[in-house]
Amino acid sequence: MALLYNRVSNEELKQQLMQETEARTTISFYNYFPVQNPQEFRDHLYKHLNALKVFGRIYIAKEGINAQISVPTHNYESFKAFLYSNEHLNGLRLNIAVDDDGKSFWVLKIKIRDKVVADGIDDPSFSMENKGQYVNAQQMNVLLQDESTVVIDMRNHYEYEVGHFEKAIEIPSDTFREQLPMAADMMKGNEDKNIIMYCTGGIRCEKASAYMLHKGFKNVFHLEGGIINYAQQIKQQDLPSKFIGKNFVFDNRLGERITEDVIAQCHQCGKPSDTHVNCKNDGCHLLFIQCEACAAEYESCCSVECRDTIHLPIERQKEIRKGVDNGNMVFNKSKSRLRPRLDEMNKGN
Repeated sequence: MALLYNRVSNEELKQQLMQETEARTTISFYNYFPVQNPQEFRDHLYKHLNALKVFGRIYIAKEGINAQISVPTHNYESFKAFLYSNEHLNGLRLNIAVDDDGKSFWVLKIKIRDKVVADGIDDPSFSMENKGQYVNAQQMNVLLQDESTVVIDMRNHYEYEVGHFEKAIEIPSDTFREQLPMAADMMKGNEDKNIIMYCTGGIRCEKASAYMLHKGFKNVFHLEGGIINYAQQIKQQDLPSKFIGKNFVFDNRLGERITEDVIAQCHQCGKPSDTHVNCKNDGCHLLFIQCEACAAEYESCCSVECRDTIHLPIERQKEIRKGVDNGNMVFNKSKSRLRPRLDEMNKGN
């Protein structure tokens, strides 16, 4: 019987990935469809994708699938054929990364969740069958020229901070479940306007468009395939980019550049920068923006405290980390929470 879970340590897997010489392609995809037996579907996927040396994160729920993966380029057609052999995934759009070094993932993890996107919706009358209209890159650009169009970014602050569409409205919250009712409240009085929702790969804005329709909004659109697909289309069709800056992605790259504009600032010195990093201190791992100069000064850490910590003996570092939970600091970066933390860490430096 084939193993249905990884049995190798993360460090060893990272080393193996860095030693790989074959090219890899980073792909994201999702689909809302009824999954009768999530565990059975999960095990079926793992067995076949593991055989194709696919790495990445895949979430399965009764409402569908959400995946961010990398596949050896020479296995791409085999991967596609397997995926399309499922009737609910046949012909599914695959978002190919635009700024890809093939080192986005180093292990395959397929997990079962209550929902592929945690939304906080408990209204039994809500349905994903009634969702907004898709728009492609060309249609998006045209709609953006209309003064009556409202563009809503359904991503978190740390994503919006490094790149977003022109005139896009940020929903100031750390979680998608909080953003949905906030978006509806913020748009009250605009029920008849064109409202375009967008996100990274399409999965959040597709659900958001259905939610807005459920709340009585009429002309709701969502960007097909999200920013990732938009970036591919403007490149292929030689269209001007209305998205400015960098697209944050949830893999080892932490971003793919769409335009050369740098619209964010280093969280330590305030100079222009849009490079996200995780603090090098294993007891912190704070996600923040750091310029090259500060990376050198702080040795890839978020503070003097963390810089000093990484030079302590490993056993002492483990003692400091023991019992401390910093997991909520990763990908939890609303503007109001991040800046005070960094200011406090660097006080007196």
